[in-house]
Amino acid sequence: MHKDTIFCAIYDGNSYSVGKEFSTTTNSIRLLGAYLQSEKVKKVAMESTASYWVPVWDILYEMEFELKLVNSLHIKQMPGRKSDAKDAQWIAELLHKNMLRGSLVPSPLIQELRSYTREYRTLVNQRTKVLTQMDRILVMCGIRLSSYISNIDSKSFMLIVEALIRGETDPDTLVKLVYGNRKNKESGRLKECLTGNMKAHHRLKLTTCKQQFDLLENQIQLYLNEMQKLCSEHFSEEISNLTTLPGVSQISAMIIVAETGGDMSAFENSGKFTGWTGLRPRNDESAGKFKSTATTKGNTIIVQVAWAASRTKGSFFMDKFTKLAIRKSRKKALVAIGRKMLVIIWHILSEKTQYNPNLVHIYDPVKVEHKIKYHEREIERAKKLIV
Repeated sequence: MHKDTIFCAIYDGNSYSVGKEFSTTTNSIRLLGAYLQSEKVKKVAMESTASYWVPVWDILYEMEFELKLVNSLHIKQMPGRKSDAKDAQWIAELLHKNMLRGSLVPSPLIQELRSYTREYRTLVNQRTKVLTQMDRILVMCGIRLSSYISNIDSKSFMLIVEALIRGETDPDTLVKLVYGNRKNKESGRLKECLTGNMKAHHRLKLTTCKQQFDLLENQIQLYLNEMQKLCSEHFSEEISNLTTLPGVSQISAMIIVAETGGDMSAFENSGKFTGWTGLRPRNDESAGKFKSTATTKGNTIIVQVAWAASRTKGSFFMDKFTKLAIRKSRKKALVAIGRKMLVIIWHILSEKTQYNPNLVHIYDPVKVEHKIKYHEREIERAKKLIV
């Protein structure tokens, strides 16, 4: 499967059909489906080439074929035997012999939600870049506002930017637009940092950045509304249960449902689930030697949620992260917390229940007992030394 062409081959267990080539237009894909139906084909396998497989999948799914999406790395041909026609025949033969492992393709509803959540995250990242660019423009003007406010995504920062765009450069007027910050106001440092040298080209760049920011804000809100509408209609229970987990907000819960499908029946156990997400150590062993145990690539949302959970006071995740960070790097400790959270998420979604912190021991009773016995022995040892 390529951008402009699709190669099709049929294998009946004895021989291959004559390979056919179709274009990737909608009408041509429908002709492909009609051809497969005329040949009484029930099962269809296809390569997951970029995003070219998506329209083919959608149309053949509507025509009620039993579909399987396959990672092209798992079906490589032998060197010297590579061609599009032979690749199609090879895929057909592997499918007939049931030697293909299909990728998880969610339902159309989840695909719709996933398109919203992924675009939402892309827009949020773009908004952050625009904010950083606005701050950089202010620095070039000699205005060091970001050094005296907690964050540049604040009302005070935007009010200052809007005033500068209107042409207001008086530091005394700009200081009044900053909320709070009493200490810096009284010391005069805030007034000093708002004294700049803004020129016409700085103001023009700041104006265009502000327009981009406003556009992104509107688009983000539009996607967020669609996400909330879809989840409230179809996944309200899943969202409600996931938000009981420390570190998981409503938006994070919607993204988790979109990325995992919300249905854990596709995964045999929590270990399979964590392996699919990429947070379980990989299997890379040969001749009794382990070449690598690094985690595979996956979605970053779980690690972000793990970071929020590790900063929730009184939670199991904060205590566990603190202990792990002593003997591991903080990044590795976060990955470990993320894996533990995935196990809990699997149970929450599969059992359709809320998070129960009482089931997770912050202090393992067995380890506590061992520590008590250890200190008792040390006390007895110290007493003997004193005597």
